[in-house]
Amino acid sequence: MLTVAALRQDRPPWKATARRVLLPLAVVFAVLATAGWMARGDTPPPSAYTREHDAWSRDTLHGAPLPGPDRPATEISAFFAGLTDAEADTLALTYPLVVGNLAGAPLTLRYEANRVALADAAEAERERIAIGGFSPAGAHEAQRRLNRFETLASPDRQILAFDPSGRGKVAEVLGDLEAADRVALIVPGVDSDLLGFQKTFGKYTAPVGMAQALYREERDLEPDLNTAVIAWADYDAPTGIAMSAFTGDRAEAGADRLLTTLTGLPGEAPVALLCHSYGSVVCGLAADRLPARVTDIAVAGSPGMRAPDVTALGTGARVWAMVAEDDWISSVPHLEVGPLGHGADPAEPGFGARLLSAGDAEGHGGYFEPGAESLVNLALVATGAVDDVRCAPGVSYCAPSDPCAVLT
Repeated sequence: MLTVAALRQDRPPWKATARRVLLPLAVVFAVLATAGWMARGDTPPPSAYTREHDAWSRDTLHGAPLPGPDRPATEISAFFAGLTDAEADTLALTYPLVVGNLAGAPLTLRYEANRVALADAAEAERERIAIGGFSPAGAHEAQRRLNRFETLASPDRQILAFDPSGRGKVAEVLGDLEAADRVALIVPGVDSDLLGFQKTFGKYTAPVGMAQALYREERDLEPDLNTAVIAWADYDAPTGIAMSAFTGDRAEAGADRLLTTLTGLPGEAPVALLCHSYGSVVCGLAADRLPARVTDIAVAGSPGMRAPDVTALGTGARVWAMVAEDDWISSVPHLEVGPLGHGADPAEPGFGARLLSAGDAEGHGGYFEPGAESLVNLALVATGAVDDVRCAPGVSYCAPSDPCAVLT
């Protein structure tokens, strides 16, 4: 059987050396830009992600062009189904940032491609650190990036998407996505970038901690159900209280990326979107285009979904909302004036969402804390056990049928 090594040897010479050449070039350009040696008006060098995409678009296999990364997931899936294992592996090794983010590519291949991409990113960051020239804050951030790359590259991590460009994007799967009976995808809010993907302090306010808590709660509630959870920070989320957090531009681009992710998921298991803070704006803008397998959208601590009510979302999915009693988001005006603001509060009765109890969840980031009633409710929605949810105080009905939803 033809090996991957043999395939790599058969490639044109530029393919075998491209990554070895481009990696140090990227480091050099990064250092020049950081040190101010490039004129302020100079065009920044293309990212590793862009370079790989450009090379992919020029390459061929068996005399035919490789499929564009923007092609439908069904076409990408059919393309890989026609390859030998060796051919698929070679593409993953040569273009890890393309294959690792390619909706419709085999899951195990994407996981492996992203391990390669993370190892490449870690090597580039080590080179950058070795050259030096950072401010103390810059050196600290570079070390944090290196630590994050190394941690995510661990063989036990299932990285569904990874892009080191800018602040970085990443998505991770917990559980067996192909065998799952139910899938939950967590869409987080501001600061959900590479460095904010997981935290030691405030663990359950970050996407990985949210996903881990939800995954454990699902298994405790439904031990016989095969579940999978996706921690999805695969969009350019706003930072802190930057103006971008008050407009929909980032959310519109994020909605497109979310839809690409959803159409590329394997199987036919029902999907629940659990959307926190600004992530609920992303979910709101994607709502009218969601695949039919998305049965539920649950928002927590939402600044608005860019719609005046549930009907305007244009989705057949059930829409759920919760807000903690002391969440500061309740004090933010839920208005939409031109490009500013995100509209009506989904946790207000007039919006028309099914109102869930947040229990004693604390503040804006406490919804996924283990033991919180908010987490139990989100897990019940995610597993489809929606008749067991507890409604918000004063709300007597929120589940599809009502034996367990009456507040007592």
